[in-house]
Formats: sequence, structure tokens, C-alpha cells
Amino acid sequence: MTAQGKDINMKTLVAYFSAESGRTASVAETMANAIGADLFEIKPEKPYSAADLNYMNPISRCNREFFAKKQVPVAGKIQNFEDYDLVLIGFPIWYGCAPLVVNTFCAGYDWTGKKVAAFATSGGSGIGKTASKLAPYVKGADILDARLLNGADTNEIKAWVESL
Repeated sequence: MTAQGKDINMKTLVAYFSAESGRTASVAETMANAIGADLFEIKPEKPYSAADLNYMNPISRCNREFFAKKQVPVAGKIQNFEDYDLVLIGFPIWYGCAPLVVNTFCAGYDWTGKKVAAFATSGGSGIGKTASKLAPYVKGADILDARLLNGADTNEIKAWVESL
């Protein structure tokens, strides 16, 4: 164990979904590099266009998916998911929670015995109940924390992960 409590032999994955701004991707890449973790981008099978993400339009794809509570199929699968001890899941906050593509991603794996922490980026929302809303999709996991990491630098990101 390190002085911060993180087991140096713990295999860590940073999985993230990022919308068009790329803010979450930037945080996820910084995090993976800072802590020596593997990186996986959560992508919908059908990529989102700018029009799909226009939440101001009541018939945009993101609104239709959210209000219909639709599963959003994910492109790709993590090989050897069972090898990871700690999974850090990142996303922009949509409607006060993770985008549905993140929930679909999570539902596709066995989380038993894993430690999970969520990190988010947001233009205006706080972290709120993000972790508790993610919990049904990571059954069997120990949910450690959820943190809003807008504008966080490498040192802040690394300190947060080491505190888990």
C-alpha cells in the first residue's frame, strides 16, 4: 500500500464517455497518464451528432433517449474486464446523472468485488446523487466516491485517485 492507501498492485481502468466538447476525454486521459491506468472510451454504436446533443430541442436524440429511458448500445467491449480492481468511470452530467450510454456500458459487465469511483464534468450541474444513480448498473461493486473534476489539474486528479 502507498501512504495514501491505494494498493500499488491494484489494476486500474479509466472508462469514460465524452460528448462533443471533449472535456471528459481530456480529464480521463490526464487521469490515466497520471496514475498509470488503462483507458477505454465508451462510445455509442451510433455516434452522436451536434444536433443529437442539443438538449434545448425537445425532439433531439438525447432527449428522446432520456425520456424513453432507452438503452444506448455501446460500441466495443473491454477485454479481460475481470482483471481490473478499480474502475474510474467518467462522463458529462446529463439530466443530473450519467448519460444512458454509460448505464448501458456498466450493465454489460460483472462488477462483483470491484471498486468504482465516478468522475464527471459539467457545464453547470453539480455532482449531486450521481454515484447513487449509477449504483444499480454496477451491482456488486463498492462505490467509493463521485467527484466533479471541471478544470482539475494533474496533481488534483492524482490526489483524488490516491485518496480512494
